[in-house]
Amino acid sequence: MTEEQPLAVVQDTGQMQVISSLSRHAEDRGLTLGQPLRDAMAMCPELITRLQNPQLEARFLTSLHRWASKFSPWVAEERPNALVIDLTGCAHLFGGEEGVIAQVELDCLDLGLSVYIGVADTKGAAWALARYAGQPLGTSRTGDAIDQEALATRSRAVKRRNWERGGQPPRLRSSGGISNRIAAPGFTRQALAALPVGALRLEDYVITALNRLGIRRVEDLMGQPRAAIARRFGKGTVYRMDQALGVAPEPVSPAKQSLHFACRLTLPEPIGLVEDMLAALDELLPRLAASLTAKGQGVRRLRLEAYSTDQTMQSVEVGLARPSADIARMRPLLAMKLGDIKAEFGIDMLRVLAAQTEPVYDHQHKGHIEAGVAARSSQNTELDDLIGKLGARIGLEAITRLHPGDSHIPEKAVQVLAAAWSAPQMDWPAPPRVRPLVHFKPELLSASNGPQMPLHFKWRGQLHEVDIAQGPERIAPEWWLAEQAWRSGTRDYWYVVTKVGDRLWLYFAHGGAASGGWFCQGRFA
Repeated sequence: MTEEQPLAVVQDTGQMQVISSLSRHAEDRGLTLGQPLRDAMAMCPELITRLQNPQLEARFLTSLHRWASKFSPWVAEERPNALVIDLTGCAHLFGGEEGVIAQVELDCLDLGLSVYIGVADTKGAAWALARYAGQPLGTSRTGDAIDQEALATRSRAVKRRNWERGGQPPRLRSSGGISNRIAAPGFTRQALAALPVGALRLEDYVITALNRLGIRRVEDLMGQPRAAIARRFGKGTVYRMDQALGVAPEPVSPAKQSLHFACRLTLPEPIGLVEDMLAALDELLPRLAASLTAKGQGVRRLRLEAYSTDQTMQSVEVGLARPSADIARMRPLLAMKLGDIKAEFGIDMLRVLAAQTEPVYDHQHKGHIEAGVAARSSQNTELDDLIGKLGARIGLEAITRLHPGDSHIPEKAVQVLAAAWSAPQMDWPAPPRVRPLVHFKPELLSASNGPQMPLHFKWRGQLHEVDIAQGPERIAPEWWLAEQAWRSGTRDYWYVVTKVGDRLWLYFAHGGAASGGWFCQGRFA
C-alpha cells in the first residue's frame, strides 16, 4: 500500500459496513463519512479498507490527550476523534493563536495525521469552524423547494457525476487558511453567519427540515423568531445556537490524566541471555523507581515487555503484595519470570511499565505506641515479599487470608480476603461463645420437635445420645437482609458432647418464613 492509494476505516453496524474515517485521497475520490461500503467500492474499486477497532482508537486519542497538554493544561477528549483545548492564557507562549495552529499542524504532520482546527470564544463555535470553515455550502436535493430539480425528472442525469444522482454531494474537507479558522474575540456571530446550519451540531432530520424551508446558513436561522424555531424544531435547536454564540454556557471539562510510568532501553545489539536481561533491568528499574518516588506512587503490578528483532513482543507481569518503589522488591520478581521470555531471534528493546500504581504515604510516628506499630509493620516486609514470589508462580488472587467480619452471624464472623490487598489483623475480637473449628451447611436432625434439648437424635444415619449440653445461645437473623439461609427464624445454638465423644454445634430454629427444627452446623476439634 502506498500513500497515494485511498484508505478507509469501516464500521460494522450489524446490518452493513459504513465508512467511519477515510484518508484525503479517499475524499478526493468523492467518498464521505457514513457512506455504505458497497457504494464506496462501486465508486472507488481500488479502495483499501480496514475494520474499525474502537478500543485502540480510544487509547490513541488518550495518547493525543497527553500530547495536547503541552499547549494547555485544560484539555478534554471529545469522542471519537476530537480534542478540545482551552487556550486561555496560553496562546501567547506559542506566538498567539496563529502560532498554536501552526505548531499543532507541524506536530500532526510528524505523526502522520491530518488535523482540522478551529479557534473561537466558545466550544460550539470552534467545533463549527474546525469542520465547516472554508467549505462550500453545498445543496440539499430533496425536490421540495421550487428552485430544485425533481430527482426523477432530471434530463441530463447520465452526464452528471455519480454523487449527483440523488445523493448528497461530497463534503470537501479543505481546512482553508488560518484566518478562516480563527474567530476574533467578540466576533463569533460574524464568523458563524456564513456556515451551514449543520455547523450548530444539529440532528440530521432537523438539518433536512431547515433546508426544505430554505434555511441553509446559520445567519438564516439567527434571523428567525426563537419561539417559532423552538416550537417547530425543539428547544435543542435553540440551545445549540445559544451554545455556539456563548449565551448558554458550555465549559470544557477535562478528565484527570492518569499517571503513566514507563521507561525503555534500546540495545545496540540483540541479546538473548538471562544475564543480559538482568543487566538491562539494572538500568531500567532505577529510572522507574525515581519516577515513582517523585510522584509518591508505588507499583502494584509491574510489566516487562521484550521486543524482538522479528517485530514481535513478549511480556511478563508480576504483582507486589504492597505498593512499593523499592528496586530490591521489584527486581527478584521480574528475575523469576525472565525464563518465560523466548529470545529466539534476539531482543533489541526492553520496556518496563508500571501497569498499576497506588499512592504511598510517609507515616510520622510520635510516640512509643506508634513506633511499636511501625516496628511490627516493618517486619511484614519479608511476608509481603513471600506473597509476591508465590503470586508470581500461582497468582496473587490465589493467596488469601482470614479477616474478622463485622457481623454477629456465625458464618459471617470470618471473611476471606486476598492477602495482597489486605492487612493482617493483629487483635481478633473474642466471640461471645466458643465457636467450632469446622463449619458446614446446616444439616437436618431427626429429633423431638421442640426447643428443649433432646436426649438422643439421629444425624447422618447414626443415632447419637447426648452426654453434655451447654446453651442455649440465641442469635437472631439480620432483619435488614432477606437471606435464604435464615428464613427459618431465630436460632438457639447448643454445644453438645455425645456419648461417643463427638463435639457438635447444634441449633434449634424457631421457624419463620420456613419451617424450623433441629440442625447441626459445625464440629469442634
